Amino acid sequence: MISAKQMQKCFALWMDDCHQATDGDVIAIDGKTLRGTYDKGRRQGAIHMVSAFSAANQVVIGLIKTSEKSNEITAIPELLKLLDIRGCLVTIDAMGCQRDIAKAIVGKGADYLLAVKGNQKRLEKAFNDYFRMEMLQNFEGSSYSTQEEGHGRKETRVALVNEVLSVLGDIAYDWPELKVMGIVASIRQVGDIPAEDISIRYYISSKKLDAKTLLESSRSHWSIEVQLH
Repeated sequence: MISAKQMQKCFALWMDDCHQATDGDVIAIDGKTLRGTYDKGRRQGAIHMVSAFSAANQVVIGLIKTSEKSNEITAIPELLKLLDIRGCLVTIDAMGCQRDIAKAIVGKGADYLLAVKGNQKRLEKAFNDYFRMEMLQNFEGSSYSTQEEGHGRKETRVALVNEVLSVLGDIAYDWPELKVMGIVASIRQVGDIPAEDISIRYYISSKKLDAKTLLESSRSHWSIEVQLH
């Protein structure tokens, strides 16, 4: 008997009162298909939810239902309309790396940190043309690294931030308020064996981040996976 859309709006308004956002707070947005929600008898697919998660406060501040994962692109702008995210940094994985989503985030007075992958082929190619592995040891821009050891493994994370967007060519003008391009490398070493497991991730952001903030913010995004999903 309850309108789902009205309850969704009420929930978002309630969380606005409960959640006090401050400048720079990371709001992670991601989708998840809910296990056990597929109804074969009614021929209904599993429910897919897109949630906005406050990494600092570890609470969901808004969520919206979609029919399937591929609809996240259209669901995210609708979710953003429900949220008060002014001054926050909104992080989204590669599926959400869309110009319209970036525009919607900036329009709400927030900044975006978007992961870049193959769905933005020209942007990914520009990163690939720019990045060289030797940058991890010798980089002219902002750089920051951490190292963690445990259970016989050592993991090194290196973040690089470049503010010279001319390396992107005319692509830089496609993204609203784009300020920096970022690169995060994760290098895992087991025992004394030379490191072979190296992961490279690309990011764009409308906020003028330094490398330390990039690394911390990109890691904060995964709190939605670890603490929510």
